[in-house]
Amino acid sequence: MGVAIRTAGEDDREPVIRLLDEAFQDDPVSGWVFPGVEYRRTTHSRLMAAFTDAVFAEGRIDVTEDGTACALWLSVPAADPADGHADDPAPAQVREAVDPDNERVELIARLTAGIHPSDRAHAYLWMIGVAPGQQGRGLGTALIAAALDRCDRAGLPAYLEASSARSRMLYERLGFEFTGRALTLPDGPTMWPMWREALR
Repeated sequence: MGVAIRTAGEDDREPVIRLLDEAFQDDPVSGWVFPGVEYRRTTHSRLMAAFTDAVFAEGRIDVTEDGTACALWLSVPAADPADGHADDPAPAQVREAVDPDNERVELIARLTAGIHPSDRAHAYLWMIGVAPGQQGRGLGTALIAAALDRCDRAGLPAYLEASSARSRMLYERLGFEFTGRALTLPDGPTMWPMWREALR
C-alpha cells in the first residue's frame, strides 16, 4: 500500500511542531541539547518551532496525509567563495529566541554548519520525524524516497546528518554514504554527515 504525501501548508504548522517534538524526545542529539527529561519536555518544542518556521520560510515540508510523519527540506546553493567566512548570526538568534541560557542550542547549529558541504548545490534533509506509535511502518522511508525522486529528476544530490546508528543504517539503504568526517558533540553523541549523488 502506498503512502499519501503532500506539501505542508501554514495550517500544518502546529501539528508539525507537535510531531517533531514527540518524535525527537528520545533522540540522542535532542537529549544532548536539552539534557533531562522534564527540561526537554518543556523546552524542546521551542526549537522544533524555530526549525519549522525556518523551513516554511525557505524550504519545503512534506507530510503524510494522516499527519503521522514529516520531513523538512532546504535547497542549499553552492557557496560563493567571494562571500568569505563571516560569522553567521543566526545560531545566536535562535538561541536567544528558544532558550537563551542554553549554549548548546547555538553550538549544535555552529558545529553542524562546520561540517556541512558547501561546494555543490544540494537538497538538505534537515529533519524527519515519525510519530512514536507509527515508527517502523515505512513512513520515513516513503517520505525520503519521494523527495529523492524529485532530486533525481532535477539532478540534485542530497545531504543529511544521521543522529543515531539506527538512522544511519536506514539512510544507507536509501543510497546515502557517510562522508568520512563524523561529528562527535562535546561529551555527547556522534552525528554522521551523509551524501547521496543524484541517480541519472
